[in-house]
Amino acid sequence: MSNLEIAEALRQITREKSIDMSMVLETLKAGLLLAAKKMFGSSENIEVNVNQNSGQIDIFAVKKVVEEVKKPNLQIALQDAKEIDPEVELGGEVRVELSLSDFGRNAILAAKQVLMQRIREVERDKIFEDYQAKIGEIVTGTVQQMDRGAIIINLGRSEGVIPPSEQLKKERYRQGDTVRSYVLDVQRSSRGPQIRLSRTAPGFLVKLFELEVPEIYEKIVEIKAVAREPGSRSKIAVASADARVDPVGACVGVKGSRVQNVVRELGNERIDIVHWNPDPAIFVSNALSPAKVKHSDVYPEEKKVRVVVDDDQLSLAIGKSGQNARLAAKLTGWKIDILSQSRYAQLMEKERLLAVSIDQLPGIGPKLAEKLRSAGIETLYDLQDKKVEELTSIPGIGRQRAESILARAAEFEAEGGSVIGER
Repeated sequence: MSNLEIAEALRQITREKSIDMSMVLETLKAGLLLAAKKMFGSSENIEVNVNQNSGQIDIFAVKKVVEEVKKPNLQIALQDAKEIDPEVELGGEVRVELSLSDFGRNAILAAKQVLMQRIREVERDKIFEDYQAKIGEIVTGTVQQMDRGAIIINLGRSEGVIPPSEQLKKERYRQGDTVRSYVLDVQRSSRGPQIRLSRTAPGFLVKLFELEVPEIYEKIVEIKAVAREPGSRSKIAVASADARVDPVGACVGVKGSRVQNVVRELGNERIDIVHWNPDPAIFVSNALSPAKVKHSDVYPEEKKVRVVVDDDQLSLAIGKSGQNARLAAKLTGWKIDILSQSRYAQLMEKERLLAVSIDQLPGIGPKLAEKLRSAGIETLYDLQDKKVEELTSIPGIGRQRAESILARAAEFEAEGGSVIGER
């Protein structure tokens, strides 16, 4: 191979593999040094220089000038040394030029293998770094093959894998199909970077909306939360940094054009877009859309919201197999109890009864009420679930009286507080 051919080959490698020329040259030198070691048993006295512009490869063996040569690879006779450098003396050194042909075919092949192996390693490192930077982004590729349920995607310089758990169940692919997917993570392996892709990740939904909705890309509209049951239904909560921009309208688009593009990409997955709100009562109400919430009770210590809907809205609020309520809870991060208006009225009445003071119960006079209060029983609520044995442990209350107290309390509750008895 001529010097010009070598120079062009080096430039071609750097272009095709996007590898720095200096790395290629250093690796080529290392390969040639390995070849020298294989040929001569040592490379410690070998110098290799490669000119990246001309492709000129200069190889020298630095040899010590001696009277009697015992180690031809390291030593040279004075007479032979003077042919190279007339000024050299015994004990000095000369650089003896070598040619590639001196190395032998096997040694050259070894040098080539070192170079190609290093190029593959650098290429793998670069692909790893490139895709590390793409984690959380969408990439496009073509289906290369199916492997035990996983889809192998050709991404150009590398391959990605969509495991069965990251696929939409209703979708079917054939070799050559174009697929968009979300980069979940990248791992190093002996076979090169392992790029794991997904079409089920919530982030994939977010990125699809970024592509379709300029206001999201420009950060005027923000997706605050996502809840997704891939291939079936999703909910996203959006807010606007500009009061003049309706975030839901921006995501839906004219005649639903924007959201429909996302729906089609996800195999007709239903997508609910709702207004985000810092108030959990309002946010939960919005999240239960399309059901209409009449009012909400918030219990911050339990991070729970109890919502009330009209009786004919209950099934809509819960959704098929509980999906609407489940997604709303996931979207908001709050536990949600959904009650119909009639059930809520019953609970309110029960709570009113349970709040009745103990001395309002039929058959309980002031002295008995005082004994119960001394044991921490002040309302009908406190009396709930009490056992006879618990009441008889209170001084002055025998078994018969304990049974009577519990019976009267149960009767009072059953009759809705209308039972009137003697004290």
